[in-house]
This record gives sequence, structure tokens and C-alpha cells, in this order.
Amino acid sequence: MLRQSYILILAVVLSATVVHSQVPTQKLLEEDYYEIKTIAIPTDVRLEVGGVAPMPDGRVGVCTRRGEVWIIENPNQVDGTPAHFTLFASGLHEALGLAYRDGAFYCCQRGELTKLTDTDGDDQADLYEAVATWGLSGNYHEYSYGPVFDKNGDIYLTFNVSWVGYGEGKFAKWRGWLVKVTKDGNLEPIAAGLRSPAGFNINAAGDIFFGENQGDWVGSGRVTHLEKGDFAGNAGSLHWTKEPESPLRLLSKADVPDTGEPMYEAAKKLKELKLPAVWFPHALMGISTADVIEDDTDGKFGPFKGQYFVLDQGQSKVMRMTLEKVNGKYQGACYPFREGFQSGALRGRWGLDGSLLVGMTSRGWGSTGTDQYGLQRLVWNGEMPFEMKNVRAMPDGFEIEFTQPISRKTAEDFASYELKSFTYKYQHEYGSPIINSEETPLRAAIVSENRMKVRLVLGNLRKGYIHQVQASGITNDAGQPLLHDISYYTLNDIPAGEMVNVPPPAIKTAPLPVKASKKSKKKAKEGSETSTKPDVNPKQVAVLLKKHACVGCHAESTRVVGPPYIDIAKRNYSDEKILDLVYHPQPANWPEYATEMAPMSHIPKEEVLKIAAWINALDDKPKTDLNKIDNRD
Repeated sequence: MLRQSYILILAVVLSATVVHSQVPTQKLLEEDYYEIKTIAIPTDVRLEVGGVAPMPDGRVGVCTRRGEVWIIENPNQVDGTPAHFTLFASGLHEALGLAYRDGAFYCCQRGELTKLTDTDGDDQADLYEAVATWGLSGNYHEYSYGPVFDKNGDIYLTFNVSWVGYGEGKFAKWRGWLVKVTKDGNLEPIAAGLRSPAGFNINAAGDIFFGENQGDWVGSGRVTHLEKGDFAGNAGSLHWTKEPESPLRLLSKADVPDTGEPMYEAAKKLKELKLPAVWFPHALMGISTADVIEDDTDGKFGPFKGQYFVLDQGQSKVMRMTLEKVNGKYQGACYPFREGFQSGALRGRWGLDGSLLVGMTSRGWGSTGTDQYGLQRLVWNGEMPFEMKNVRAMPDGFEIEFTQPISRKTAEDFASYELKSFTYKYQHEYGSPIINSEETPLRAAIVSENRMKVRLVLGNLRKGYIHQVQASGITNDAGQPLLHDISYYTLNDIPAGEMVNVPPPAIKTAPLPVKASKKSKKKAKEGSETSTKPDVNPKQVAVLLKKHACVGCHAESTRVVGPPYIDIAKRNYSDEKILDLVYHPQPANWPEYATEMAPMSHIPKEEVLKIAAWINALDDKPKTDLNKIDNRD
């Protein structure tokens, strides 16, 4: 029956005439739908945001890395009235999480979960109570996050693994773990293998998801669903599995396959290893995954109810994520959403009006946003963006759902798509290059009757791989392209179901090689000997820098996450040396930068050499504003 319906649709398509012939209009931008509104911070307040907690009366609590808790009145700045800041508590130790419940704030300090209560109603905490405490070794990387309450009122926390060379958790108990705070204030271990779980949350169904940062054992950023007894991959936490209350019995890093094979393959050997639900390809999407929050605004934030928004600290942005369960396990896709925040986006919470409150900090943690801290609101203006609303796995490919009807002609054109799959190494070393990248052949593109979906039938789905689904050629009825034309789907498993019956691809016979003559060989040799450096066209290079996400970490003349290009030019590297450093980064060359660069060996050699030639042509005067290369280029 399914096959007959597709044949009928195909017949309609072949007999139809083209009715949408408008000239494509200029592509709209993110700010045409979602506006960033800055909450003005008094000059004497250093709001290095560690946690955000909306209050039932519309005020907002904010804790800071400097150990303060502020109450902000009128955060929406109604009628142009500035927000008012009141110091609620101080003297805390690097507060990186805040929640408000039953008239009190709960703040996660570095070594303590503290309940803060205002007993006399003067907006200042009178009572500081330790709900739970834990040990510290003094290692700088022992950050603590939370609290997050579940629907039963239980409290969860996450702890960074300590850092000595490669992550080690043995210096303080439960480092690299998700823990639950029991009623008597003890810590109940739930899951291990966390490296830097700066953002985690619990969805409406009670499932816990955490965002992870690239590092040792972590090839790229990712979001993982955590259940009791899971091992999320970072071996630095395994020292504590010998404790009697541990739900895991992996005793050391020796139990973990450290071969550089894909994580999917390692999980076949280690049943406790939990695969990510969604990979966020490094630099292509973000570089330091932070908060993960579910859209429960009931449509106040746009057409994405029940989906997730994931913040990125390093690239000062908000990304979008969709999830589905395939054979009982979560997997899904990530999408670009909104760039341009003033500092490193660490904390996100929903305001009462359905806007997204974004708390930021960047001191010591480089970010593309140039401010050291900030608090902004992301507000939907009610206009419908033309987006890939959802990408779902099918038995033979993917189905893309859109927010607006699509042009049937463009959606059925194979040239509208760019499809490939790739993955990362699972290894103790820091990060990973993209590996095993392959183009994915498209065999059919079938548009639904209402033109809200297109089903892509593909030639080689690969389990355990990240599948890039790009649809840059698709337009809507007005001729507009997608606001964001790319997504990355993590295909841990393939769903069951009926497959589309399409003819197998024709086998093409390759032409016989033609033997080169002595004359042509001599000409080729002469050409190679007289070849010049790649042509340095600043605009073309700027497009390459954006295409490969270089602008997420570097600018021409200002320090961002990584060094500016002008400083790189001063090192007098040859073009070939820059190529080698892009493929094999040497963090020791730049010790003043905290974030290590991942190997970018997937970028074509000729494109890296063009970028290198441009870098080496720089002097102290900036020539190209990289930030002005936008989606219209």
C-alpha cells in the first residue's frame, strides 16, 4: 500500500505544472525573528553569571562566580524602566547554579549545596543552611553544578572531573559523576563518565540530559541521556566505582577501550558505555556545550514546543535540538539557532513571558562574545521562521519536517541537498579530528501531499555516525531559502518500518585511463615548478573561514577563544606549517589560551592553504571584517 501511494504521488508530480515562479527573495536573518534584548547591569555589579532562577512574581535570581546572589526586579524593563538589582547573598564560593523553590534559593557552591532564606522579607538572605557538602582537593577544574529538581522534589548535581594532564577524578570523591542529594543530605551516585557537565536538566518525562565539552575521551560536544549505572565515557571518574554505593563496577581506565575507534564501536565492547543522544560537531555547531533546556513555553517561543535549546559558552550562541526514541533509546538532531550574545552563554532559563533568559560569563573561558559577563533575553516576535522543524530517522533515510510549506520543485531536486556522514575518535587524548567522512548518496526525495515534509531515501545509512542533512536549495512559496539549512542527526540505531521501493542506482563504468605523453608530462612538471601561492581574495577567504567555523574561535585582530590571525602571522609560519598546525594543533604554542584547538584535518588542503596565504599577507592593520560575512554571502 505504501509503495502504491508513492507511485501515485510520483505520477502527480510528473504531470503537474510549476505554479511557484517567484524570484527568490533576500534571505532573512536570525534577528528578524528572535531579538536579543540586553538587561542593563549597574556599573558596580560584576554579574559573572553562574546560575539563573526565575521567581513566581516575575523577578529573577542570579548567582555569580564571585559568590553573590542578586535579585533583579523588572528584568523585562517594562515601560523603559531599568531593572533594579538587590544583593540577596554574598560570601559564597564560585556559585555555578541556582534554583528557587518554596520561597528559598538553592545555590550550588564549589563544595556545598546551600539553602538561602529571607526570613524577614527584606530581600536579603538571613539564613544560610548547608543542604549537602562534599570534599575538594583544590584542583582548579573541580567545578560543581546544579541544583536541578525533579518532579518529585529530589535534587541532582553534577561535578567536573579533576584535571591533571588528562582528567582524574580520584582527588575528590564523586568527581565526574551525576549525583542525587538524599533527604539526609548524602550524595547518591547515579552515573559516571562526565568530564565537564556545565549544563544538565530534567525533561517533563523525568529524563536527565547533560551537555558535555570536548576534551579527553570526548571527541566533540554532545548531549547524553543519563540513567542510573551509565558510564558516559570519560574514564577519569572510574576511581570511585570501587565504592560500595557505586552503581558501576568498572574499576579503572584499563577497562575502557582506548584504541581511537569510534565510540559506537567501543560501546560494543563495553556494555556500560552510554552513547550520546546527539553529537554537536565541534566548531561546526559549538565548542563548549552548556545548558540544556526543554521548551515548555506552550508556543510562546515559536514553533518548537517540546524541543530543546542548548547553549554554547565558547561561541556565545543558542542551538536547537530534537529528540526521538528509536528502539527504546534517545537519538536526534541539532540545528543552528541564534548567534550574537554578548558573552559566553552558560545558563538558560525560561522567563514567565516565554522569553529565554541567557546568563553569561567569559573570564578565563574565552568566548566570541567580547564582554566578560552579561544577562540578555531572547524574544520571539511572532513571525514564523522558515526552518527545518524536525529531522527524524526512517528505515531507509530521513524525513525532514518544515515550519512552512516547501516548493515541490526545489525539494525534489537532488541538487538541493548535501548529505554525508562522519564521526570522531574515542580516545584518552584531547578531542578528535573528524574521521571516516563519506558522502551519502541520495536515491529519492519524496514530498508529502501538504508540502510540509520531504522523505530522503539514502544509499548508505551508517549506525553510530553523525549524518549531515543539508538542504540549501529548498525554498518556500515566497522563494525564500531556509533560515538555517543544515542539521546533524546522530544515528545510533535505525528504526523498523516499511522502506520505499526505488530502483537501485545504475552502475557506471569508469573510462579507461589515458596514458600521458612525454610532452604532457614535461608541461605538467614545468607548470608545477612555476606554480604560485594560492590566490588571496579576502572575501573568498572570509567565506571559507565562516564555512569551516573558524570565526567561532578566531578573529582577525582581536583575541577571542583562540589567538587573532594577526598574532599568528607574526609567528612567520610558512603556509605549509599553518596547514600542519590546522591538521595537528600544538596547544603548547599558545599557553595563554585555555581552550585547546581540535584537529581540523577534514578541511581540504587547498582551502587551508588559501587561508594560510591570507594570514601571512596580514600586517597590523585589519583588512576584512569577518563578522560582516553573514548568511547572505
